[in-house]
Amino acid sequence: MILLGIGSNLSSKYGDRFVNIDIALSTLEKHGIKIIKKSSYFESPSYPNKKDPKFINIVAQIESVNSPEKLASTLMHVEESLDRKRNKKNDPRTCDIDILDFNGQILSFECKGFKFVVPHERLIYRNFVLYPLKEIAPKWIHPQTKDTIIFLIKKLSAEDKKSILKINKP
Repeated sequence: MILLGIGSNLSSKYGDRFVNIDIALSTLEKHGIKIIKKSSYFESPSYPNKKDPKFINIVAQIESVNSPEKLASTLMHVEESLDRKRNKKNDPRTCDIDILDFNGQILSFECKGFKFVVPHERLIYRNFVLYPLKEIAPKWIHPQTKDTIIFLIKKLSAEDKKSILKINKP
């Protein structure tokens, strides 16, 4: 199972945060990546600066014949097509796509000068990943820690549990 986290907290020339996520999904499909399932939209405060615009996030299960490196390259291309700027870590952005799980493998590689670690290193602390992930893969187990998705959600702080909201697209 290949899982992607897709988020947006800025509008782009194409539209709002929801539109950015939808365009990211359709662009992935144009690159031969099959979307198997996608979660609902979840809204949460920006991290680490909660004064930045709120994020909309989803998790998508995909099928791809690409290697992790080729998939990462495609994801970066999709982000760039939505005017993603890489100025400062955790800055607001039109599109952010992370590889959360690649067939249960534990990976570390470079792509276009950026280091990728799969599963994503901070996944276990991120409500905006765990809640949508649980929705589409309720029996998912972290490849490295072997923790269940239910256990990881239980470990979140009370604030993290309260600060995420499933929302409908306007």
